[in-house]
Amino acid sequence: MICRLCPRNCGALRTTDHGEGRCRMPEVPVLARAALHMWEEPPISGTRGSGTIFFSGCSLGCVFCQNEKISRQDFGKAVSLDRLGEICDDLIAQGAHNINFVNPTHYAHVVRDLLKSHPLSVPVVWNTGGYDRVETLKGMEGLVDIYLPDLKYLDPETARRYSGAEDYPQAAAAAIREMVRQTGPCRFDAHGLLTHGVIIRHLILPGQVAQAKAVMDWAAREFEPGTVLFSLMSQYTPWGDLSGRFPELDRRLRPGEMRAANEYMGNLGLAGFTQERTSAREEYTPPFDLTGL
Repeated sequence: MICRLCPRNCGALRTTDHGEGRCRMPEVPVLARAALHMWEEPPISGTRGSGTIFFSGCSLGCVFCQNEKISRQDFGKAVSLDRLGEICDDLIAQGAHNINFVNPTHYAHVVRDLLKSHPLSVPVVWNTGGYDRVETLKGMEGLVDIYLPDLKYLDPETARRYSGAEDYPQAAAAAIREMVRQTGPCRFDAHGLLTHGVIIRHLILPGQVAQAKAVMDWAAREFEPGTVLFSLMSQYTPWGDLSGRFPELDRRLRPGEMRAANEYMGNLGLAGFTQERTSAREEYTPPFDLTGL
């Protein structure tokens, strides 16, 4: 295939065993883990867990990525479309409240084909860094029930420095608008689990509380109350070798930074979730060891 799935629109050749694009992935799905996960937002994890399926590779290049083993080092195992369907069924049999495709942007063609040929009995979650192309998302309409995008930055220079994508703010904002158009306001079942809707996530970075406030301002301004949920994440943990090129990121969040962001979210009246400081621990990053594949 000639790939134009993500906003990079690079037209790279992707074959069954090779990928020339920024994501570096072949056409066939490469996975790193499939398991129940209890650490998503409460209406997604519920009591039994979200059935997370982690795709390898990534079209972004976030210098602080905690999933570096799969997003930048490309660890994973190629599987067939039939096997991917079996993995989904296995997770549902284990009690998964939903099937949660993590970092699916560069595998949109796979997820689309799977869901058209193999409908699932639980809601489908599109768990993404937010760097999605509107044209690609339109192809998922009616197939995805819950969108879980990041909104990392609204400043192009910060996006260029930390994710190698100066157009990230524009692309992510347009993508989130399309996601909300597809799902409409958040809807829940009788047990309080999310069945349709959008949760916008923002990870607070060290020294970037102003960026967090700008993102929250955008969400509050863009959508009527109750349309989306907002998840303010404080789990940032320094990862890899940041001390040389990105020393400003080579520390954990300070309590004052978290407190200021939490208070701002409350003052805006944004409905959603805030993480406890205890989430900023390396052990909360799932082990990428081919579990469930």
